[in-house]
Amino acid sequence: MNTELLQKLSCSVCIGHIGNAKEIAKAELQKYADVSDFGQTGLIAKINKGKSKTLLLDAHIDEVGFIVTGILDGGFLRVAAVGGNDARILPATPVTVHGKEAVTAVFGSTPPHLSGGDKEVKALDELVLDTGRGDIENIVSVGDLVSYNTEFAALVGTKVSGKSLDDRAGVFCLIELAKRVYNKDLDCNLIIVLSEAEELGTRGAVTAAFHCEADEAIALDVSFGDAPDISREKCGKLGGGAMIGISPVLSHAVTTRLTEIAKAKNIAHQFEVMGGRTSTDADVISVSKSGIPTGLLSIPLRNMHTPCEVIDTADLESVITLLEEYVSGGGNQ
Repeated sequence: MNTELLQKLSCSVCIGHIGNAKEIAKAELQKYADVSDFGQTGLIAKINKGKSKTLLLDAHIDEVGFIVTGILDGGFLRVAAVGGNDARILPATPVTVHGKEAVTAVFGSTPPHLSGGDKEVKALDELVLDTGRGDIENIVSVGDLVSYNTEFAALVGTKVSGKSLDDRAGVFCLIELAKRVYNKDLDCNLIIVLSEAEELGTRGAVTAAFHCEADEAIALDVSFGDAPDISREKCGKLGGGAMIGISPVLSHAVTTRLTEIAKAKNIAHQFEVMGGRTSTDADVISVSKSGIPTGLLSIPLRNMHTPCEVIDTADLESVITLLEEYVSGGGNQ
């Protein structure tokens, strides 16, 4: 799989009103669909086949980050979280502050020689960003946004690491899907939503689902990937294929159809069982207006909400292939 676009998406930014991720995604999507930018809702791309049925596919394009809350002497900044960040990994982590110009900074870290053996994790409001600039108040203002600053990297085999793979991996899958199906004679109209503000409470998906009036939907997100300290029941195996969501809030019919296709076409897949809410856009899409039958596909990912998330691109291929088969057949008939 060519990961050039995935790398561009991972290294781009989309937090609040700043970033270039939407521009990158829009430039690709408009090769295959009619694309509109609905502000904080996100991008909505339509492949209209003149059919009576409309299928909505959603992945969120925003990422977790920070916002500047205070400017201290010596080039230091205080920040608050935008979305759910893991405070355990923040000391010594590099970031970019999006002020009047981009400023590279790093979260401060107390040397172990001076920490007195304290092993408690500091809260975010106890940490500071070090810009090393004495004139920082002329460049950065309270309210400026901050993103992680790490490089995309190829790991062993088909695994890769980078920031914001939650959920740029899903965005990549939907763009690749559009490329594969836009010339096909589908049995449904297709709407692809790259929603914003999922990390702030699925806000973009709420307005997108209301606007699109789809007959059914599938949300595409990431979920917990296997690691030595996570029980198998709570995670998916990297390289194990698409994670098909099973939950009382999801459509049993959509879930069953996805499973049937995966088995019939020998598409690598696994299951993610949840007792209630999925904590994805699927939750709000399913209750939009009078309700939309909604399924969920997830990509296993390690180190969620950190600047070094890890996925297996083989799982992306499984997700794309499963969605292609599902869409080509008109969804849940």
